[in-house]
Amino acid sequence: MTKRHLGFSTLLLMAISGYVQGQEQNSISVAEERPEYWRYKGKTVLLLGGSDEDNLFQMPEVEKQLDLLKGVGGNYVRCTMSSRDPGNVWPFYFNDSTQLYDLTRWNPEYWNRFENFLEACAKRDIIVQVEVWATFDFYRGNWDVNPFNPKNNRNYTQERARLPLQVATHPTRCDNPFFWSIPMHDNNMPVLYFQQRFVEKLIEHTFNYDNVLYCIDNETSVTAAWGSFWSSYLRSRAREEGKTIHVTEMWDPWDLDHISHRESFDHPELYSFVDISQNNHKRGQEHWDNGLAQIKRLEKNGLLRPVNNIKTYGSDGGRHGGVTKDAIQKFIQSVLFGSAAVRFHRPPSGIGLTSPAQNVLQSTRELTDAITFFEAKPHNDLLMDREENEAYCRALPGEEYLIYFPNGGEISLDFSEEEAKFSVYWLSITDARWHKGKSVKGGQMVTVRTPDNGQWAVVVKKEL
Repeated sequence: MTKRHLGFSTLLLMAISGYVQGQEQNSISVAEERPEYWRYKGKTVLLLGGSDEDNLFQMPEVEKQLDLLKGVGGNYVRCTMSSRDPGNVWPFYFNDSTQLYDLTRWNPEYWNRFENFLEACAKRDIIVQVEVWATFDFYRGNWDVNPFNPKNNRNYTQERARLPLQVATHPTRCDNPFFWSIPMHDNNMPVLYFQQRFVEKLIEHTFNYDNVLYCIDNETSVTAAWGSFWSSYLRSRAREEGKTIHVTEMWDPWDLDHISHRESFDHPELYSFVDISQNNHKRGQEHWDNGLAQIKRLEKNGLLRPVNNIKTYGSDGGRHGGVTKDAIQKFIQSVLFGSAAVRFHRPPSGIGLTSPAQNVLQSTRELTDAITFFEAKPHNDLLMDREENEAYCRALPGEEYLIYFPNGGEISLDFSEEEAKFSVYWLSITDARWHKGKSVKGGQMVTVRTPDNGQWAVVVKKEL
């Protein structure tokens, strides 16, 4: 049957279907041929990032930060919907006369900042991971000024909302019933109504873009029902709008074997990707082994999908995860063991988009572009005479090897069964400079030794 024999409604449906499929192909999605990685605009992509703030949309002159990130090979940022830093604004209208917020009215400045940020990222092909509920905004001093606090708005009293005026404890104590409002918990309709309005306003902006991932919380300790509720809500609203979106949850426990993490690992119907940022509290060989084990666990259970690291901890003088050198090691190890997305956490807990981070981002992008990265696999087993934490390898055996040395070192490769010649290229991680090494012949054991005790990577490739 030719098109002219089809009815108008059928043709219209075909056109709409084709348009939707085209839109979906351009959206961030799970790569079908490599489900542990992301696909964007028709290509499998590795997401690399770093930023000096988490709530980037609140950052003055944010486009300069995005241009800097793009210029060093980055394409991934975190966006908490947070208002707790100096110079930030809250999402709701504030009445100067009454000194109260009105939760039925929006603050245009907040949402304009968010919209402009989303548009700027889309123009630069930067993927945004939005965190819907900025956990720490609802505790301690931040709760004291939060518009949802009954003493700060005109819309409900403390008695009506059943919310405290003060929450002096850390979020791990789960003492703010704000996170228990959902029907399967407190069924707190006065609060849930305004929570839904906030999420709907978020959707109004983000559903216009194809470069957005979603995370429900930041380091949550509340029950799985809260995350499940909001993930289901977001996914249902996306289906109603003809979109496919991807959602995860971020749990607080540092131990990835903690049972709470299974709520995202074991439930792809709710969470189409996994965040393992808390693995970055580990270091060295343990960091590698534990991160790789999570990907293998997903694969073994038939649940393989992208594993993101939105927060890589570590900076000189920082609060978490050691020094800058540790952060660099964890960042590169995460990439090599198979994380789909890796980002440096903001200072002082991470190195953000500082000069060292820029060099590492550029180095990592150039290294991963230098091999057939998505076909290669972690292969420390190919490294002979390797000591613990000495070197890490991703390879296509017999073809390509990418080997990373955190503190210099020397290993051997068994090329005794290879007849070809292999080219050798060294990259100094901390200053992003390449150095041509001597080619090596097959048919022998080959020694690979770093130029010094710094952080180095080497690419060894079979010559054509």
